[in-house]
Amino acid sequence: SSHLQKKRRAATARRQHLKSAMLQLAVTEIEKEAAAKEVEKQNYLAEHCPPLSLPGSMQELQELCKKLHAKIESVDEERYDTEVKLQKTTKELEDLSQKLFDLRGKFKRPPLRRVRMSADAMLRALLGSKHKVCMDLRANLKQVKKEDTEKEKDLRDVGDWRKNIEEKSGMEGRKKMFEAGE
Repeated sequence: SSHLQKKRRAATARRQHLKSAMLQLAVTEIEKEAAAKEVEKQNYLAEHCPPLSLPGSMQELQELCKKLHAKIESVDEERYDTEVKLQKTTKELEDLSQKLFDLRGKFKRPPLRRVRMSADAMLRALLGSKHKVCMDLRANLKQVKKEDTEKEKDLRDVGDWRKNIEEKSGMEGRKKMFEAGE
């Protein structure tokens, strides 16, 4: 039993080691991602927001303020549109997730019961009122003459195969078969 315990301890230790290694990897990845985002942000700002040079005269200053206000307005509109789009997409995603969850959770296979049904009833159930054709399956069966051959008589005398199997099963059955020379 101590061998089994050692094995278990080793497996647990290995699992712990793997878990900590994975966590360490995740932390490194997150740090890399954050650094990349920061670089991207700096590049975007450098491209879209050139350093401000303030003009000397009052007129030029007012002109600059008007430009900046217009820019702020357009950026604000863009931000609002993007937010609305995001909210809509998030809502759609949630709805789809909920649908998926419902489908996964609720759908249980119904217990199937055997139902005796004639071919006519089956076609009626499938086709509804369109079903006109009458399918009397017995009428389509081949007629068999009543003359029994010797073989058929033997087969009939054997009777229900289940009974036959039961009779031959177990030691008693084997003894009977052995005595009969089968």
